Amino acid sequence: MKRNVVISIGIMIPVFAFSLMGAAFPDPPAEQLMPGARKAIAVLAGGCFWGMQGVFEHVKGVTDTTVGYSGGEKKTAEYEKVSTGKTGHAESIQITYDPAVITYGQLLKIYFSIAHDPTTLNRQHNDEGTQYRSEIFYGDENQKAIAEKYVAQLNAAKVFHSPIVTKIEALKGFYAAEQHHQHYLDTHGDEEYIKFFDLPMIAQLKKVYPDMYKK
Repeated sequence: MKRNVVISIGIMIPVFAFSLMGAAFPDPPAEQLMPGARKAIAVLAGGCFWGMQGVFEHVKGVTDTTVGYSGGEKKTAEYEKVSTGKTGHAESIQITYDPAVITYGQLLKIYFSIAHDPTTLNRQHNDEGTQYRSEIFYGDENQKAIAEKYVAQLNAAKVFHSPIVTKIEALKGFYAAEQHHQHYLDTHGDEEYIKFFDLPMIAQLKKVYPDMYKK
């Protein structure tokens, strides 16, 4: 399966730029690392799940990533159905991480600053539809509070040229995508969509957050 790739003058820069023009991206609300708690889960949506997985599998403290679907019912959690934009699902990524190494808020910092553009409604790059929306599926009240505070903080600081449109809703279910979508970048790095949109995000992660990057 190939994504739609239409490269025009208007989208010649695949990684969106901060409106802070080089200033440090704001940190999320303070959290304590949790020694001894070796596993936690975050579920995020932000456009094509290939690129999201490509970014987060290179983040220190992330121990596993799975692409899939969230927001709709189990019976419609299939790629062809989700692609209609009528299932309620968003292409999502389930991130398993070590809270002794990285916090939920730090994952959100990468999510907002590197992994996608949170100001575009129901689209990323050339991919359009509600299945490509920006959404945080929180797993508990603590994740909800951190996400809401961080979005308010970023909007108040006018980090982006436009308001953040990221939805914040409770996680009702995560359904793993078909096997051929898992770790797609690892074996399809020569595809034009991957080279133009996804690989630059990984390069940006390494450049902007070298202390958080892993090979």
